[in-house]
Amino acid sequence: MRLNPLIAVLFVLLCFSRPASAQESLTEALGERVQPLMKALSLLGTPYRYGSSKPEQGLDCSGLVSHVYKETAGISLPRSARDMSRMGQEVARDELRPGDLVFFNTRKQPYSHVGIYAGDGRFVHASSRSDRQVTVSRMDTRYWASRFNGARRVLSLD
Repeated sequence: MRLNPLIAVLFVLLCFSRPASAQESLTEALGERVQPLMKALSLLGTPYRYGSSKPEQGLDCSGLVSHVYKETAGISLPRSARDMSRMGQEVARDELRPGDLVFFNTRKQPYSHVGIYAGDGRFVHASSRSDRQVTVSRMDTRYWASRFNGARRVLSLD
């Protein structure tokens, strides 16, 4: 039986996260740590639209990320991927957790594309390439692996 990747992400997140107190409920932990990823996944299939951060009109990569974090965590991120790359804490590739921001050089400019790490080497992003929609891609494909610029954690997961 094949395990659903989303269920696996939630399981790993629960196993490696520490509650802030003994009274913290599972619902609160999931809400704080998984909501941005869940919101991003709920937007799969939303058409790509350059310059937009409104799902009903379509989304570009930074519009997706800024919309998701504003709606779920109340975090106002800058509008451009480059400016987002200066927020939060730097994260090594081998220490990525679901919800971390991942950055790529897609326009011959560092930090020109951003997505939300989903776990298992996958990330959610608004693709302007062939998909032209919010989609999930693998970071280890030749295209994405060769363009990876780094990652940032804007949401505390501990």
